[in-house]
Formats: sequence, C-alpha cells, structure tokens
Amino acid sequence: MAYQTIGGVRVWGTPDEGALSQAQTCAEHGNVVQALLMADHHKGYSQPIGGVIAYEGQISPSGVGYDIGCGNKAVRTNLMAGDIKPRLGAVMNELARKVSFGIGRANSERVDHELFDDPDWSVYAAIGRQEHDKLKALARDQLGTVGSGNHYVDLFEDTDTGRLWVGNHFGSRGFGHKTASGFLNLAAGREFLGKAPGESMDQPPVLLDLASEVGDMYERAMKLAGRYAYAGRDYVIRQVLGLLGAEADFEVHNHHNFAWREVHDGRETVVVRKGATPSAPGQLGFIGGSMGDISVIVRGKDTEENRESFYSTVHGAGRIMSRTQAAGKMNWKTRTRSGGAISEEQMREAVHDFGVELRGAGTDESPFVYRKLREVLDAHAETIDVLHVLKPIGVCMAGADEFDPYKD
Repeated sequence: MAYQTIGGVRVWGTPDEGALSQAQTCAEHGNVVQALLMADHHKGYSQPIGGVIAYEGQISPSGVGYDIGCGNKAVRTNLMAGDIKPRLGAVMNELARKVSFGIGRANSERVDHELFDDPDWSVYAAIGRQEHDKLKALARDQLGTVGSGNHYVDLFEDTDTGRLWVGNHFGSRGFGHKTASGFLNLAAGREFLGKAPGESMDQPPVLLDLASEVGDMYERAMKLAGRYAYAGRDYVIRQVLGLLGAEADFEVHNHHNFAWREVHDGRETVVVRKGATPSAPGQLGFIGGSMGDISVIVRGKDTEENRESFYSTVHGAGRIMSRTQAAGKMNWKTRTRSGGAISEEQMREAVHDFGVELRGAGTDESPFVYRKLREVLDAHAETIDVLHVLKPIGVCMAGADEFDPYKD
C-alpha cells in the first residue's frame, strides 16, 4: 500500500506534522470510523485540508468548513487551443472584465435560477424570517461570482490533443460561509447570525447527531449550499463559452468540502471530505494544480487501496507556504505588504516562462507556494487513473489584495 498509518490515521504522501495533529484530534472525538490524510494535506480550520473523517451517525460543520461545496468544473470545447492563442491576451482581458472576481462581489446581472424555489430554503425560515431573507438575498446577489483566495477561471490546452478546455474552482460564496458560521453558532448556543468569538485552528471538531433536529437542518442546508455552488460554476462556464463562441462536448464536475452518506465495508457512514475529492470506481474528477503547473482529469480505480482510502483522493497540489509567508503582512491602512518571500516579479516571470497569460492573482497564489501536482498524484497512483493532462494557457483570479474567507 502507498499509505502509512500513523496514530490510527491513514496518510498518503509526506506527513505534515500540523495537519497530522489535527487529524488525530478529529479521530479522538465522536463516532469516528476512520481518519485519513490525502497527499495534498496541510493545516486547515479544525479538520485539515486534504483530511477525510468518516463518522457513524454524525456530521461535522467544522469539518465541511466555510466554503461548502467548493469544487471544480472542467469542460472540453470544440475549439483547438491554437485557435485562440493569437488573440489570447484580448480573450483574457474580456474574461477578467465579464466574470466577477473578488471579495463580496455581487453579479453585475441578476441571475434567476430554479434553486431559489428549492424547498430546503424552509430550513432558514424555521430559524427565522430575518435569517431566511438575508441569506437568500445574498445568495441571489452572488450567484455566478467567483470570489478570491485560490479561486479561478482557467483556459487549458490538452497536452495530447491540443483541444481547448475551460475550468473553474470556487464554491458557495457568502451564502455558504454564513450557513457554516450560523450552524457553528447554533451548536455553541449562540444566535445564528451572531458574531462568533475567535477560535483556534486546532480546536476539536464540532459534531452534530444526524438524528437531531439541528443535525438534520444542517445536512439539508449543506446540500442546498452545495447545489448553489454547482449552479454558480455552471453559470460561469456558460459565460466563458459564450465569450469564446465555443460549445462543450464533455464535462467533469465535482466538489470537496462536503459530507456524503456512503456505505463502506457494509457500514453506513458519513464521510466528511475537506479539500478531498471523491474517487469511487469509474467516478471522474477534475484536479487543479497551480497557475504554473498542470491540471488533470482523473477516474477512480476499483482497487483495494481505493477502498481503504474511503474512495477519496487529492483536490489539488497542496500548499507548502502560507499566504503570509509568501506575500508578507498586509497593512490595510496603506494597502501595502512587507516581508513576503515571493516577489511580484518572481511570480510573473515563472508564470510567463510556463506560457500562461495571467490576469489578477497575488504572490500568495504563485507556483512557489504549492507542491507539484504530479508528486501528489503519484502518491495515489493505485487509486486513480489520469485520463487527460491539461496545461494552463490563461489564468484569471481576483487581484493581489483581494482575499476572503470563502477559500478552501
């Protein structure tokens, strides 16, 4: 097997001490069936990113995290990448203008969607009319906006066929964040929209019994936020296809930061994957690398190791440098940074050398802060097959000083 078991946690790749400690803390609380770390793991809030915790009869809002249903969508277009390379700069300028990136952004055009008639909005109505109206209005305003942090819209060239692909990565935006915050507040006896006190990254997981009223409400709200995230990614992909004058003939759409009811070894479990992609046999996934690295389309294998991974794999390359280490500390009065390990010039040079037309992004998202994707994929070689290798040619993200908590 390619993994090792450390303190009861199944670990793929090189163990990160901080993330391993968080996973072990999670394993010691609640009805835990198994704790696992994927090869891209690093520290997160309570449950590590790249961490998978399987429970019996329980769900964890802190494990799912603040960006509920964050995920990736990739579509293969009917164009060749070579068709747009002569006008790539203009295309990326238009993409950056048309798609809404950044903190707290509302969409420039109102998006109507059947999701807003979903019966699970009754969860928020049961909490209170103010909560329902505030979150629904926020969700309407932000549907189809990308946010900041590590969220992106990319154009790719298939390294085998030369076909043009479009991919994106983002989640449930402010609606998902306030849903997560609200249920963490309820679990602590606070008001849903109340201000939560500062909490440690290493705090034990917050657990809800699925059979309880609040556990059932959270699961329904989580699923609604997940459907909202899918709707947003669908909308943005349609925007980009329209901009390109292209059609899609194949798509892959998957998510992380979620809790799934699954059966493993004949046992009903709730599998909480934070920054980890489901990889059941035959299941497709889109896994993104950094802006200076490949991304891939993968398919889950029917192997013993994949079963022992609870059908989970990486969701990206995984950070090796924190945002503050990379970009330095931000002085919000002067809007300047100091002490960063990576300069703007270093980032731009590295991305240019890789052949990428970049719009937006800060040094905290530069290629230097991530592992190489191939390294983490190799650690999971017995669980997934790589079907398509995609090289980025255009990357669009929020600007350097745009950062919000809706990231992974």
